[in-house]
Amino acid sequence: MNKPKIGILTGGGDTVALNRSIETIKNMAYLLGYDILGIYGGWRGLLGDGFLVNISRQDINGQIGGSILGTSRTNPYKKDENGNNRVSEVLCNIERYRLDVIVTIGGDDTNGVARKLWLDHQIPVIGFPKTIDNDLRTQTQHNFAGASHEVVLCPGFPSAAEKIARMTQEIRTTAMTHNRTFALEVMGRDAGWLVAASAHGGADLILVPEVEMTKERVDRFLGKADNLLRKNRHLVVGVSEGVKWYNEETGQTELVYASQDIDEFGHSRLGGVSAKIATALMTRKIDPGARSQISGYLPRAGFINSYDHSLTTALGSYVAKMLINKDYGKMPAMEIMGNFREMEAYNAHAIDMGSIGNFPLPMDVYYDEKEFQVTDAYRDFLEKILEEKYKLPRMIEYQRVVPED
Repeated sequence: MNKPKIGILTGGGDTVALNRSIETIKNMAYLLGYDILGIYGGWRGLLGDGFLVNISRQDINGQIGGSILGTSRTNPYKKDENGNNRVSEVLCNIERYRLDVIVTIGGDDTNGVARKLWLDHQIPVIGFPKTIDNDLRTQTQHNFAGASHEVVLCPGFPSAAEKIARMTQEIRTTAMTHNRTFALEVMGRDAGWLVAASAHGGADLILVPEVEMTKERVDRFLGKADNLLRKNRHLVVGVSEGVKWYNEETGQTELVYASQDIDEFGHSRLGGVSAKIATALMTRKIDPGARSQISGYLPRAGFINSYDHSLTTALGSYVAKMLINKDYGKMPAMEIMGNFREMEAYNAHAIDMGSIGNFPLPMDVYYDEKEFQVTDAYRDFLEKILEEKYKLPRMIEYQRVVPED
């Protein structure tokens, strides 16, 4: 009797939690008697003749970031100039390779394709959350000050948040030395969960994509920056790449693009809003030495932290229960947020993949629009993930020497 086969793929941008996700899911499936095939390159691995590898007995180092299965932003539902898509190729390869279940590790786009295959063709799929933006709705509850608030908790985010906090802390030493402003640009197309982590590293002001920087708001922001610079002589601003900034030439509030190239899910590459901030500070003669610093891909890279490891292990273990119960068309997620010791499979639940769309940072709870800063509720949310308290460099007030007559 042939063993049942499960296929695992990773799609979209990489995170440091992907290999641990693959490792845990693979181990759970192996214990349940599955042969495990890795679908290489995301959904692209099921196009053409297919590109699948057997990882049933493959040793995987889940501490290292990236994905041993590669990734892509391939969308088999994307139509060509003749109005045809490539779903038939996917279906053909699922049959050819005799896949009984597919686990898709990704965000809304990757898991959205899986959901359509489940709804349209009854292909057994299980989604698995992945995004450093932390904007994939997981229906997780965060208890703070006697109230419960919905938050997002996705593998990949905790490690990225730790890196953003550390980068914010470290860039301040240069800001202090040169008495200047640094605008640190962080990934986050639609949600400010990640850039808000710069608060843990001591960011003075934070701009999130949930709030457009209109002309009036830009003026208010620059006024606040001016006041802080007069007081402290330096400034660190955290800004999400998805912040819409007022364009004085067009009179419109617009996204800033690094490239006009569009991927198969319709997304252009964002980047450059931090330079807009630096230019505005220089143009208004608030800070002639203002600089932009883009965090780039570093938050995606490197090694998984302890919280991410516990979170990913818990969700990967819960996949075993979903396989046993044939709970398809769903995704595992943490039900209640806790510290890393509370990240266990018993604290997880399965949610319908139709409800995992974008979930931005709740403005009424986690962000203070007037102060351009996060609230105590967000700080509590982050402190559960990042236990280490970063020490901010201390400014020294020198006694200036006056020459004797």
